[in-house]
Amino acid sequence: MNFRKNPSERSRIIPGILLLFVLIFSLGISGQQNVSEYKKRLADISRQIDQLKLRIQEEEKEESTLLSDLDRIGFNKNLIRKEISLYTMQLGNTNRELSSIQRRIPQLRAKLDREKDSIEKILVTMYKFGKLNQLQFIIQAKNMNTLVSESKNLTLLAQYQNRVIANYIDTLKQLRKAEEELEEKKKESSNLIWKTKNKRQELEVQERIQKAFIKNIKENKKMHLQALEELNERAQQLQLLIEKLLKDEISFPILIVPLYEQKGRLPWPLEGAVVSTFGRQVHPQFRTVTVNNGIEISPQKNQAVVKAIHPGKIVFSDYHKGFGNVIIIDHGMNFHSIYAHCADFLVQMGELVKTGQPISIVGDTGSLKGITLYFEIRSKAKPVDPLKWLKRR
Repeated sequence: MNFRKNPSERSRIIPGILLLFVLIFSLGISGQQNVSEYKKRLADISRQIDQLKLRIQEEEKEESTLLSDLDRIGFNKNLIRKEISLYTMQLGNTNRELSSIQRRIPQLRAKLDREKDSIEKILVTMYKFGKLNQLQFIIQAKNMNTLVSESKNLTLLAQYQNRVIANYIDTLKQLRKAEEELEEKKKESSNLIWKTKNKRQELEVQERIQKAFIKNIKENKKMHLQALEELNERAQQLQLLIEKLLKDEISFPILIVPLYEQKGRLPWPLEGAVVSTFGRQVHPQFRTVTVNNGIEISPQKNQAVVKAIHPGKIVFSDYHKGFGNVIIIDHGMNFHSIYAHCADFLVQMGELVKTGQPISIVGDTGSLKGITLYFEIRSKAKPVDPLKWLKRR
């Protein structure tokens, strides 16, 4: 049995081995990055779920009003959506692991068969050598060189036998472990599918509750008037917030084109239809008059990302009663833009943003019109008609 290779064979084998190590190493790094990114995203969603649960608990302690009740429904919907996202992400990861195990099991079985064949060949060889006892072997050896050579071969064969048997046992253990993991992952996947299905049903229930609640506000005059009163109060609170923000001077590290120079040329914060315009509005049934300080945009299909209309600094990104999750951007020169009813924030407080940069996901918390973006532009805290500042379509 000759284990040596000639130089030309070694020169072909060594680069192949090095390439294999490089591939394994690079795949390992990529796998680690994917696992790290998955854990980071998982932790982020878990943190958002905890924050929403805390927000719901805080809201339950507050006095119940029409808008606060509507906000609670919105928070519950957001919580369920986050839980669905969490389960969906976990399910995706579980299914990837499941596929990996399913691919590995046939490989382990094939390896086990190869190792089994090797053991059988070794046993046959050892059986042949075993017909000679040690004395007969020494007597029949033609010379000392033959004796030494054959002894070494037998020793190497015995060592190789032990190694192959050990590998066989190790592969067998790996196969059993993989089969157990496969069953566990199948159960885990089924459980996550069941959880996701239940959460989707919960979301449908909350959707129906919200629609019925909004319908009552629109059709019941008493509820409608109460909602208007609360909305006016919330609008005044937003006005106070803008006035407070105006007192804080903002300095930008780069020169920004003044927003007023872009009047009529600003990009839209969201692609969609305007469902509520700026200024005086008359209710068609109750003839009540409201004044809108901004516009509401219903997103087009598959358009959910809200974008900044102009460079600036995020000076507010939090929940505001009556408007849901709100982002306010300071554009300098006493100009602000306001984005409300957001489902998710994509930017943080104090962050500098560029024109067209995604800042949030459109939502419906605090909205009486479903999933919409409430959008304002303010000049020295005074609301201006956004349609006169945005590009014509």
